[in-house]
Amino acid sequence: MRARDNPFRTDQVLTIRYRMIDGSFLGMMERLPELGYRGAIIGPKGAGKTTLLEDLEPALTALDFNITRLRLDDRQRSFPPAFLKNFFDRLTVRDFVLFDGAERLSRLAWLRFKMRTKKAGGLIVTSHRAGLLPTLKECRTTPEVLTEILEKLAGTPPADREVRLLYERHHGNLREALREMYDVYSAKGEKVLSAEQKPKTLMAL
Repeated sequence: MRARDNPFRTDQVLTIRYRMIDGSFLGMMERLPELGYRGAIIGPKGAGKTTLLEDLEPALTALDFNITRLRLDDRQRSFPPAFLKNFFDRLTVRDFVLFDGAERLSRLAWLRFKMRTKKAGGLIVTSHRAGLLPTLKECRTTPEVLTEILEKLAGTPPADREVRLLYERHHGNLREALREMYDVYSAKGEKVLSAEQKPKTLMAL
């Protein structure tokens, strides 16, 4: 199968937005002022933290904030000192910082970051653990959420047993589950989670 025809290619996966399992997006936005516009989105890898953080941006822009997005990951593990100095110096009350991967900062670096961003109008971070800021939302996944995503991308209803095997194999990490499906489709060129297929299809790959 050509990459452009793979239903699990990156541009298609990025159309999937965060699905609230409990609570609501409106309820989360209403809670933000109670937290002084400072909070953390927490959860394990592949639970949708980054997607939810991205989904907050339009709502915060509508509140007349200027959004600044920061990210640390495996490719960029720290910020250059000169960048942070310029960043801190220009912050105002109209700025709202969305920081993805805040847990990658050392404790000392995080305390400094937290202190220096107090003059900003707001700060939301993502982290695998609680404690950096008051928890705004705890992200989690379920096999049912994975089922919805697979059906939306592949266009066919998946077999429950195979979805659960896929979910368990990646310990609830939906990002990794979708990467596996990309590889499966690339290799086989066929829909392998169709409810009409035999339940051992995926196991045999």
